Amino acid sequence: MLKHHLLLIYRNFTRYKSSFLINLIGLSAGLSCALLIYLWVNDEVQMDKFHENEIYQVMQNQITAASVLTTDGTVGVLGEALAREMPEVDQAVTTSPSYWLENTKIAAENHTPVKAAGKFASANFFKVFSYPLISGRADDVLHGKNKIVISERLAMKLFHTTAVQGKELNFKNAEIAKDNHVLISGVFKDIPANSSDQFDFLISIDVLFSISENYTKWGNYGPNTFVLLKKGADPELFNQKLYDFMKAKGQPNEKLFIRKYADGYLHNKYDNGKLSGGRIDYVNLFSLIAIFILIIACINFMNLSTAKASRRLKEVGIKKVMGARRESLIVQYMAESMILAFLALFISLLAVELLLPQFNTIVGKQLTLHFNFQAIGILLGIAIFTGLVSGSYPALYLSGLKPVNALKGRLNATPLASWARKGLVVFQFALSVLLIVAVLIVYKQIEYVQHKSIGYQKDNVLYFETEGRFKGNSEFAIDAIKQIPGVRHAAGIDREFLGDLKATFGDFSWEGRNPKEVIKFQKAEVSSGFIETMGMEMSAGRSFSSQLGADFDKIIINEAGIKVMQLKDPVGKLFKLWGKDYQIIGVVKDFNFESLHKSVSPMFMLYAPKTTNRIMVSMDAGKEKEVIQSLQRLNSTYNPGYSFDYKFLDQDFQAQYLAETRVALLSRYFAILAVVISCLGLFGLATFTAERRLKEIGIRKVLGASAWNVVYTLSRDFTRPVITAIVIALPISYLLARYWLNTFAYRIELQFWYFLVAGLLALFISLLTVFMQALKAAHVNPVQCLKTD
Repeated sequence: MLKHHLLLIYRNFTRYKSSFLINLIGLSAGLSCALLIYLWVNDEVQMDKFHENEIYQVMQNQITAASVLTTDGTVGVLGEALAREMPEVDQAVTTSPSYWLENTKIAAENHTPVKAAGKFASANFFKVFSYPLISGRADDVLHGKNKIVISERLAMKLFHTTAVQGKELNFKNAEIAKDNHVLISGVFKDIPANSSDQFDFLISIDVLFSISENYTKWGNYGPNTFVLLKKGADPELFNQKLYDFMKAKGQPNEKLFIRKYADGYLHNKYDNGKLSGGRIDYVNLFSLIAIFILIIACINFMNLSTAKASRRLKEVGIKKVMGARRESLIVQYMAESMILAFLALFISLLAVELLLPQFNTIVGKQLTLHFNFQAIGILLGIAIFTGLVSGSYPALYLSGLKPVNALKGRLNATPLASWARKGLVVFQFALSVLLIVAVLIVYKQIEYVQHKSIGYQKDNVLYFETEGRFKGNSEFAIDAIKQIPGVRHAAGIDREFLGDLKATFGDFSWEGRNPKEVIKFQKAEVSSGFIETMGMEMSAGRSFSSQLGADFDKIIINEAGIKVMQLKDPVGKLFKLWGKDYQIIGVVKDFNFESLHKSVSPMFMLYAPKTTNRIMVSMDAGKEKEVIQSLQRLNSTYNPGYSFDYKFLDQDFQAQYLAETRVALLSRYFAILAVVISCLGLFGLATFTAERRLKEIGIRKVLGASAWNVVYTLSRDFTRPVITAIVIALPISYLLARYWLNTFAYRIELQFWYFLVAGLLALFISLLTVFMQALKAAHVNPVQCLKTD
C-alpha cells in the first residue's frame, strides 16, 4: 500500500509540474524565512540563560515629579548591605556597567597597548556568575586592588598564551591602578556570544570605591547589584521588604525590586515603573511574521490542491467504488503534502546555508545551523506542521467527494467550498498588505528620525578620548586643535555626548522649589566653546567663555530643566548644587542627547575643563580627511606611543536606532517574500482557472466578446478577494502602526496616503499577476478551445 501511495504521489508530481513547482517554491521560501527567524529568535531567547545560579538583578524605581523612572543603577554599597542585613540573601555582587571601562588601553611590558572593555566587580563575582576560570581560584582572584583577571582572548592578544598568571600589565588609565601596574591573578574563558554582558577583564570593586567615595554614599547611584537568594526565599516577599530597607536608609523615594537577570535582556523596557516590553516585542513580531509567511505558503497549497480537484475526480471515484475508505484517501493526500513539505525543508536548508552570512550581517549576529537533537526536533516539527496545515483541507475536501459525482466529473461545488478558497486568498493578501504598510511606516519613521532637527550639529563632528599629555590637560589640546585648518570649533566634555548622561537626584535647589518634589537632572561637565562646537543655540543668556573670567561657579540649564523648575527670567538666578551656589548664566535650547524614543530630559552643564576627557571637533564639510591627518600628526607629536582613535558623532546617532533600522530592512525583505508567495498562489489559481474555463472563453469569443472582455471576466473573480483583503487589512495596520509609533516621543503623523499606497500596490501586483494569465487565455484560438467537444 505504501509503495502504491508513493507511486501515485510521484505520478501526480510529474504530471502536474506547474502546480508542483509553485507549491514547492512557495513552501521552500516560507520555510526558509521561518528557519532564519527561528535561528534569530532562538539566539535571543537563549541570551544569559547559561548561568547555573538563578541570579536576580536589583532594579530601582525612582519617583520623580514627572513620573517613575526605572534604572539598574544602585548605590555602590547596596550589595554589601543586603548580604549583611537581609537574611534572604545568600550572596550579593556589585559591578560597574561595562561601558564605564569599554575603551581602556592596556599593555604588557614594552608592548603596544590594546583596547579592552572591563568591569569593576566584587570578590565573589566568579562564585555567582558562570564564567569558568582557566587559571586562578574563584574565591581570591579579585581580592586586592592590584589584581586583574583577564579573558582568554586578551591573554592571547597580549602574550600569545594563557599561562600568564602573575605577569604584569600596564594601564593607560592612571586612575584605575596605582602606578598604572597590576598583576594578573587569573584567566577566564572567553565570554560566550549568548551573554549580553561582554568584557575582557575584571578589577576589584574596591578600586572604584577608592577612586570615588561618592559611590559608597547612600543617595549616589551608578553600579549594578546582583543577588542570589537562599533556597525557599520568596522574591515577591523580598521585594516588599526592600521598600522598608531603603526607607531605613533615608531613601523613601527609591523603591528597589529584583528581577531575574536572565529576563533582563528581552524584558528591559519600563514605563512609569511598570514593565512594558523591550526586545521581546521584536521577538514576538518576527515570530508572528514567520508563522504568517508559512501560513501564506500553506494557503497556496490548499487553494491549488482544491482548485485542481477536477483533475483527480476519476481517481477518487474509482478508489471509492473499489472499496477504499475515506481514511485511506486522507492518508494518501496527507502523505503527498508531507513529502512536499520535507522536499521544501531540504531545499530551505540549502537556501538558509547560502543566505546565513548576509542574514548575520543584517542582524549583527553569528548564527549557524546546528543539527543537535533539539534543532532536528524543531526542524521536523516545522516540516510536519507545514505538511499538516497545508494538506489537511485538501485531504478532507478530496476524500469527501461522492463516488457517483466523481465518476461523472462533477465537483461538490458548494458555496462553502468556494467561499473557503476565496477566504484563504483574502487572508493571504491581508497579511501581505499588513507587511507592506509596516515597511512603509517604519521607513518613514526612520527617515523622520534621521532628518529631524535635534538641536545640535551631528554631521562633520568627530571625537576622541584624551590620553597621555592631553589627559587632564584638554585645554592645551583644544587650543592646538583650533589652529588646524578646516577645524571650525573644538571643546571638551566629560562623558559620552549621546545616551544617558550622568543623572543626579542630588542636593540641588533654587528659589521657589518644592522640597518634596524629586527631580532628575542629567549632568555634563564641559569646557568653553562646547555649545558653539555642537551647533546648539541659546534661548537666553550666554555660553561658557574662558575670556570672560572664571565660570567655575556658573551653570547653563536647558529649556526642559527651566520648565520643570518653573522659573521666569532664570538668567542671573542661583542654583544651589551640592552645597555650592551656581549662577545661571544661560538657557540652552532643548537638544536630543537621548534617542527620539524619549522626550528631552532636564539637564545642566557645568564649566569644568579639567575633568573633560573627550574632545569634540567640528570640521568644515569636505575637509574631514585633511583634519584627521593633522590630528594624527598632533597626537604623534605630543603622545608618541598612543594611537589616535576617533569616532564620528553621526555614527553614534545612527547606532541609537540600530534595532529599528534592522527591523525596517528585515520587514522589507519579508514583505517582498510574502507578496511573492501570495502572487505565486494567485498565479497558479489564475492559470488553472483559465485552463478550466477554456470552453467558456471559446464560446464568448465566438459570440463576439473582445479579448479585453475576456480579460475583465477572468480578472474580476480574483480582484474582489484582494480588494476585500485590503479593506480588512488597512484598519488593522493603522492600529498596529499607531501602537508602534507611540514608542517614540517624536514621531511622524499617520497620513492617509501611506495606507492608500500600500493598498494600491497590493492591488496592482495582484492584477498584474492575474492579467498576464488572463491575457494569454484571451488570445487562445476559439477553435482550439471548442474542438474537443
